[in-house]
Amino acid sequence: MVCYGAFILLWTKLDNQGWSKWSVWGSGLIVFITWFQVEVSVILNQWYGNFYNLIQEALTNPGNISLADFYGELSTVMVILMVAIVVAVFNAFFVSHYVFRWRTAMTNYYTEKWQYVRHIEGASQRIQEDTMRFASIMESLGVNLLKSVMTLIAFLPILWSLSGHVKELPIIGEVPQALVFVAIIWSVFGTILLAMAGIKLPGLEFNNQKVEAAYRKELVYGEDHESRAQPMTLTELFGDVRQNYFKLYAHYAYFNVVRYSYLQFGNFIPLIALAPSIVAGAFTLGVMTQILNAFSKVEDSFQYLINSWTTIVELLSIYKRLKGFEQSIDAMAQQQQLTELEANT
Repeated sequence: MVCYGAFILLWTKLDNQGWSKWSVWGSGLIVFITWFQVEVSVILNQWYGNFYNLIQEALTNPGNISLADFYGELSTVMVILMVAIVVAVFNAFFVSHYVFRWRTAMTNYYTEKWQYVRHIEGASQRIQEDTMRFASIMESLGVNLLKSVMTLIAFLPILWSLSGHVKELPIIGEVPQALVFVAIIWSVFGTILLAMAGIKLPGLEFNNQKVEAAYRKELVYGEDHESRAQPMTLTELFGDVRQNYFKLYAHYAYFNVVRYSYLQFGNFIPLIALAPSIVAGAFTLGVMTQILNAFSKVEDSFQYLINSWTTIVELLSIYKRLKGFEQSIDAMAQQQQLTELEANT
């Protein structure tokens, strides 16, 4: 709460524009809720360990665990989940309004400059569609990045502690804090692998929007002018759309082969790493469950770029379009100012 309050007060002092209440207070609330959800994950990880230890005790020594003990553990997690569900529903509702306010701020900024943008190709799409997608994607990626960092801060010490149960790795042998070592190496390997596989995708997504905008513009002009949107012109423009889409599909094909292969194989990495310890009976079922869950959380945090790569590609293409759009606005504004200055002189 102290960090939350400090964040709000700092940005309130630094930012005094019209959207401060939503941008500063709203961002602070999203940060706080994200932290809360990470803490719920930590509590659930601890609960799973206790619950599966209880199951192992019940299966190993029949009669030692009563139904009251079993249902007591289930009622505990029900309370935790009910609180988490209420917070998640509220968060989804608030984020919807937050993103729409962000879109509204961008829309107001561009529409105020409509006199400079009305002749720019794709201006309507930039204002109507790209502002909406930019705001929603930025919020999603930002929250996921924040959650990944917070999850890493919360679960890395847990995985570090649980690594004490794992004395050696297959083939490699003894490695200090083996699970942390495996999570970092596997995640770095995957990030580099997918970055290399998807390096051409941002440019193709950007080109895709350009050819789509040209095709859509010709169709719109054809509604009011009989000389526009002739069959040959439309065929040529749609041919550009088709060519770019097919090229995009081809590049996504090998990218998805790499991505899905990596993610599916990654499900077995912690089991492979734990194999010698499992065979040696070095820990209980509850501890194993905690290890697998903590490993998954840490691995997912390190794999932020991998899990978000296609969304980042889409965001980069939108950013490039909006950046070019704003540059065109500035150029036209400067040109109009020069024209007015020359007229006055």
